[in-house]
Formats: sequence, structure tokens, C-alpha cells
Amino acid sequence: MTATAETPKKKHTFREVLSALGRPKVASMLALGFGSGLPFLLTGATFGYWLRDEGTTLTAIGFLSWVGLAYTFKVFWAPLVDRSRLPFLNKLGQRRSWVVFAQILVAIGLIGMAAFGAHGPGGLATIGAFALLVAFASATQDIAVDAWRIESAPDSEEQSLVTSAFQLGYRAALLVTDALILIFAQNIGWPMSYVLMAILMTVGLFAALRT
Repeated sequence: MTATAETPKKKHTFREVLSALGRPKVASMLALGFGSGLPFLLTGATFGYWLRDEGTTLTAIGFLSWVGLAYTFKVFWAPLVDRSRLPFLNKLGQRRSWVVFAQILVAIGLIGMAAFGAHGPGGLATIGAFALLVAFASATQDIAVDAWRIESAPDSEEQSLVTSAFQLGYRAALLVTDALILIFAQNIGWPMSYVLMAILMTVGLFAALRT
């Protein structure tokens, strides 16, 4: 990717990040970190919990876990995201348009997973296809947000702060999708829990549109 910067060595504390949330750029990166982290486990371990609850075989679960390779191979389409523009969202700018587009695809994929489920029309093939869409869109979002984060900070100190905010948001999303979602699933079921996760994607979407 063309946007490069030296990785900042300083890591800000949780209290420092919170005290800086009055700065729009820091607050936006916190929200974008949440949006980036939210889909990760929903096509990984948490997806496996859902399938296991539905009585899916371990072989099938293992096969569907391959959708997570989208994160590994995102380097291959990163140059496309870095250099090209989305004409239908061109007014948002290059980075923001890709982020918004990816977030919308993630939400669509999560709703699709909820709507069809493991035993819906098409069975595991359908839910697997929507999971692949989520993983691919999420990996694309990571590419665009990383470039946006690097370009948004003019110096290493601010870069360190927005990176810390992003990581804090990302970890908060992992907590939601690894622990809290199990409580949601027990009370409202897995499909509605995934719909709720799709709704939570609006946190990052709002930040992307308002930044």
C-alpha cells in the first residue's frame, strides 16, 4: 500500500484515550476500531459456537472456518483498495467510501446469515456464502481503515493516540462478539443475536460518515 508510516512505539493508556475522546479524530477511530473488530469472531469461533448449537458436524464446522482465510489473503486485493475509487460513493473520498461500502456489506452478510441460518434454504452452503461475504468485506474494511488511520495523523504522537483508540475499540468489539453474544444467544437466539451485531455495525458506519 502507498500509505506507510513508522509504527508508533508509545501506547496510550485506557484513561488517556478516554480523556482524548473529545477530539473528533480520536472518537472516530475508537468507533472505527469497534466496527473493524465486530465481524472478526462472527465468522470464526463464535460462528462455530452457533453451528455447534445447531448440531452441525465438526467436519462441516472445520470446513466453514476456511472463510477466515480472507483476512490472511487480504494483501492480494489491498493494492486495489488502495489505488481505486468507488464511483457510486466518490463524494465520500477514497478511504471513507471503501470503509462505508465494506461496512454495508458486512451488515448485509450478517443479516443474511441470520435470515437463512444453518438449516435454511440451501443449508450450510448458503450461510457459508454469507459468512464469506462478511469475512471478505471485513478484511477490506481493515485495509481501508488502516490506510485512513495512517493518513489521518500528521505526527507520531497523534498517530500513537489514534492507534490506541482504534485498538481499544477493536478489543471492545471482540468482547461483545466473544462473550456478550453468548448471553444474547441464550435469551433471543443466534439469528436475532446476529441481527443485533449487524445493527451495531452502525457505530462504525456513523463514524465513517461523520468524520
